Order: sequence, then structure tokens, then C-alpha cells
Amino acid sequence: MRTIIRNATVVNEGRTFGATVVVDGQFVVDVVEDGMIDTLPGDHVIDATGKYLLPGVIDDHVHFREPGLTHKADIGAESRAAAAGGVTSYMEMPNTVPQTTTLEALEEKFRKGAESSLVNYSFFFGATNDNVDLLAELDKERVCGVKVFMGSSTGNMLVDRVESLKRLFETSPLLIMTHCEDTAIIEENVKQFKKRYKGQNDFPVRYHSRIRSAEACFASTSLAVRLAQETGARLHVAHLSTAKELELFESKPLEQKRITAEACVPHLVFSSEDYDLLDTKIKCNPSIKTAEDREALRGALKSGLVDVVATDHAPHLLEEKVGGALKAVSGMPMVQFSLVSMLELANEGVLTVEKVVELMSHNPARLFRIDRRGFVRKGYYADLVLVDPKAAWTVSDSCCLSKCGWTPMSGKSFSWAVERTFVNGQTVYANGRVNDEVRGMELRFNA
Repeated sequence: MRTIIRNATVVNEGRTFGATVVVDGQFVVDVVEDGMIDTLPGDHVIDATGKYLLPGVIDDHVHFREPGLTHKADIGAESRAAAAGGVTSYMEMPNTVPQTTTLEALEEKFRKGAESSLVNYSFFFGATNDNVDLLAELDKERVCGVKVFMGSSTGNMLVDRVESLKRLFETSPLLIMTHCEDTAIIEENVKQFKKRYKGQNDFPVRYHSRIRSAEACFASTSLAVRLAQETGARLHVAHLSTAKELELFESKPLEQKRITAEACVPHLVFSSEDYDLLDTKIKCNPSIKTAEDREALRGALKSGLVDVVATDHAPHLLEEKVGGALKAVSGMPMVQFSLVSMLELANEGVLTVEKVVELMSHNPARLFRIDRRGFVRKGYYADLVLVDPKAAWTVSDSCCLSKCGWTPMSGKSFSWAVERTFVNGQTVYANGRVNDEVRGMELRFNA
């Protein structure tokens, strides 16, 4: 049975235009501008008048917590939230329990994805000081990349030996994605805070950005960029959070870059001024920085210094967020609200809708060389999202589908809303309801 999406306002490849989009099975089979398609018996026709049809969001940075941390999130629940947010594909991080630092653990992640993910998926392999030899065995058509924690992290995934880092950059057959914060600087900042506030083992969360400081980010990001320049490695720096780091990147077409950058929604919508209201709900690593840093990051989206927008979706239970700059855990659930948050920035004149689509759909597909996704094109998988630009609704914790059951966006009003999400041609979300029978596919990469 075909699905005919009529009268849609399509946003694709820098253009906004009226069209009818035809889906047959898993694929888009026609995009007809300003024209009608004859229907056949059995066709499912959707009238998209007044709605925008976009390629589904590809989020290259999520933590879905499975295996080992499923009291607060799991692949099934978080992929439901993704579907409700118009996210049709994700790439998940390796800091689970056990960590994804062996081939066996990686294969188990793919098994879990096939079993319970409602949207498309891939998984990063986690680098350590001791597993560099395994990188040659990774399937370049199946694994999205190698994640390197060049800073404080869980367990043994902190790669802090210079010789290990050099070898990793020299030999990785896959794109290297780095978390960049300098551990020594962070530890010295903690030491100085404890010295200043004698007898205290925690501090108000507003000091988080002074402990995990701009200096710590810049020092580590500088090292990653230098190693990539020296070795020719493909480097993608995750979640930039400072204006200073932007000096390390170039504004030129993505296809000409081997060193790229990601910004995450929390650093684009919040600033350190929000700590007083939202407290540890917006505590994340790297920390939320100043309003000036936020404005610089927004500008970098337009200039091309930053190439993709992701979420760093990282659910925790609210009781785990109790404490301050040291004791409360870092991370927040964002995948359900990333697209509408960015579209609101378009309403504010920060970006155009076409640029939002480029940063959240086209560029992740280009950067990771994903097979036939990220665009509304004939012959491509029908990963699509239909959004209403005049919905007028307000977020509450009760509408949050992440397993943790809360969101820092609670109380925020949006004019944009996700009305329907298609994954491989199937409706996985429509009008507030998730179709739990749908399963996504493994992403494939053109090596």
C-alpha cells in the first residue's frame, strides 16, 4: 500500500516548496512539486495542508543507558521518545554497563537495537588505553564511529595516555568522536574551590561552569584538533560549549572537512543564567556556559563552523540529580524536544528552517556517510517528519516519554509540534500516539 502525502510544504536541500510525496514500502518513490498524483485503490492519503514535511532528524549523540542502567532509560523507551520528537535515527554512546569496549559488547548492543528500537540505530565503539588493536576489526559499513573520552568519564574509557591517543588517531579506520575536557584542569579547579570553601564537599550548581571551565574545554579540544591535523584522522568534536573553541574550526563546505564539530541543544537554548531557575536539571558535561558562549555557538551554526546539532540525550532519575556542582549527576533527557526547540530558534530569527534541516538531517547523513537517509529524495528511505508550525502547546513532565519521566523543558511553550513520524515508510508516531509495533533498522554507512 502506498502512502500519499499531499499538499505538504517540503523543506529539503536548502529549499521550501509545495509538493506531494509518495511512499511505497520503505522508500520515497516520488516527489511531485506543485502537482497532483492519481491515487490507486488501497492508497493511504494524508492531507498535509499547512504542515511542513522534513527529513527525519538524525541524532548522532545519545545515551540510551542499555545495558546496565535500565532503571532510568532503555532502548525501547528512549526510541519511543525519539519517534515522538521526529528523530528517526540515532547513534548511541558506549558508556553503559558493561561499556561498549569489546566486540562482544558491541554485538550485544546491535542485538538489543534490533529487538526493541522503534527507530533506526547505530552504536559507537568506546576507545580505551588498551583496546586500540580492536579498531581494525570494526565493520566500517555498520559501526558509526569510535568514541574517545579525552576527559573525566566513567570507568576505564578515559584515554589519557598520549601514546594511546596518538596510536588511536593514526590507526582508526572510522571517524573519531571526542568528548573534550581536560581532567587535570578540572581537578585543579575542584581543589581550589575546596580550598576557598573549607569543609565543603559540594557547591551550588551555578559553579559547575567554573569547575568544568571554558579553559578545560579549550585545552582538550586543542589537543584533539592538533592530533587530527598531524595524523589526517577524521575527527568530530562533540558538544562544543564555548566561544573560544570555535577558533579551532573552519567555515567551509562539509565535504571539504576532515575535522568537524557538533553543538548540542542544551548549549544552544540554556545559559548559566538558567541555573538559578532550573538548578541541576540542566547540569551536564561539558557544562552550560555563559549567554555569550551560547550566542557564539548559535552564530557558528549559521557560519558553518559547527556542522551538526545533536542532543547528548542523557536521562537520569530526578533523585540522581540531587546535590550541586560535584554530587548531582550530569545529563538531561532532550531527544523528544530537540527538533521543536530548534524550530523555535527559527521563529526567533536565529536560524532558518532550511538551516535547521541541514544541521539535524542533511549534515549528519553527509558526515557519517549514511546510506540513503537524511533527505527527501526519490529512492531514499522514507524517514520523514510532519510538523505543525501553529500548534501552540506547553511541555509538561507528563508528556515526557523518556523512562526517567521528566524534562528540563517542562513549562516551555512551543508553536511547532511533531504531528507524525515515519520510519522506513511506517508511521511510528501520529497525533500523540506511538506505534510500538514498528522496529527501526541498523544504519548502514558508505565506507
